Amino acid sequence: MITYLYWLVLALVIFAALFGIGVRMGKWKPALIIAVIIWLAGTLLYYFWLEQIFVKRLGGTMNLEVPQGQQHIAATWKGDNLWIENYDPDTNRCIFREYSRGNLLEGQVVIKNCNPLRAGNGGTSGSAIPDGPRTPL
Repeated sequence: MITYLYWLVLALVIFAALFGIGVRMGKWKPALIIAVIIWLAGTLLYYFWLEQIFVKRLGGTMNLEVPQGQQHIAATWKGDNLWIENYDPDTNRCIFREYSRGNLLEGQVVIKNCNPLRAGNGGTSGSAIPDGPRTPL
């Protein structure tokens, strides 16, 4: 919801610049230049700084897709950066990917021979879920 509110406020500021400078003062060229600068600055501000802050702290919206052929395992936050863990059954690897602000400096950790529990037969007993407690009660 906060994401939609941000874009609405940005659109209102652009409209106010066009109306205030273009219509009221009759100076359309400066009005268009200022509107484009506001739009560009607002878009860059959102994608390079505010997107993950809105999602984590204020209930914003962010969409990610699991790469083709992989299975999603987990997601966690480290600071303001989102880490996603996926499993690639073809190569038997667990891949942790970082989604940082603006998607510029992203990390990746690859665990080979991962065998996560969700993939089945990762343990030696043949069952990923134990039948009972490990120690007697």
